[in-house]
Amino acid sequence: MASSKPTEIGSSKMFEGFNKRYKHQSPTLGCSMNFHIYFPPSTSPDQRFPVLYWLSGLTCNDENFIIKSGAQRVASTEGIALIVPDTSPRGLNVEGEADSYDFGVGAGFYLNATVEKWKNWQMYDYIVKELPQLLSDNFPQLDTSRASISGHSMGGHGALTIYLKNLDKYKSVSAFAPIVNPINCPWGQKAFTNYLGDDKTAWEEYDATCLIKKFNDVAATIMIDQGDDDKFLHENQLLPNKFDEACRNVKAPLLLRMQPGYDHSYYFIASFIDDHIRHHAQALNPSRVGNSRI
Repeated sequence: MASSKPTEIGSSKMFEGFNKRYKHQSPTLGCSMNFHIYFPPSTSPDQRFPVLYWLSGLTCNDENFIIKSGAQRVASTEGIALIVPDTSPRGLNVEGEADSYDFGVGAGFYLNATVEKWKNWQMYDYIVKELPQLLSDNFPQLDTSRASISGHSMGGHGALTIYLKNLDKYKSVSAFAPIVNPINCPWGQKAFTNYLGDDKTAWEEYDATCLIKKFNDVAATIMIDQGDDDKFLHENQLLPNKFDEACRNVKAPLLLRMQPGYDHSYYFIASFIDDHIRHHAQALNPSRVGNSRI
């Protein structure tokens, strides 16, 4: 069953392009979903833009990144469309879905839940399969064959795991303060137990530190920014050193930048998002990046 045709529900001009918000009925998730696209300005009627998927973190929806990050400035000049989906199914009224900020609504963890109660939480399939097909079918100005992926915190976890399991689908990956070893942190252990049950081997399929050991034929350098004043870093939720060590062991190219004094917020993201957009531009638009260096 295919997605319903998306309906435009909002539009705002920005840096000569447009932020547009859409809603559609998702058969994968069994509910109505919203997503944003930032369309950069077009220089010709037949121009097609590569896409950068952004996966947001806990408690976020499709609006946070669009409103707060400022990513549109460089996306506009680099000719990259930004695709920003929501972080979980909504409106299903599953008992307990909104009891805590780190599980359920706003906390889909970009996996396919196997526990029956949470069967609609199929965010991995939504991001990897349904959404790209929806974009390809409805937006001829998007070239979904040229795609990269990025995200923050839970969304950084999603970006890294989706990238590593689909190296043929994405040109590059980056993340801000990602949860890189969820099987060993409280956020991940809570989510994985509830969504996936007690089988730890199933957990490893959604853990970037485990996956890099198997899927390390990485073409573009993995880029991660981490603030050293991030409270979740100090609470051992993020564990970037574990992923760094795993990448070193398999000689996977990783640029891990520890940023002094920065926290976990969108102030941090806005401070370095230009570097990330340019990082992806090098992979997505290699003929355009003469002036695009990190």
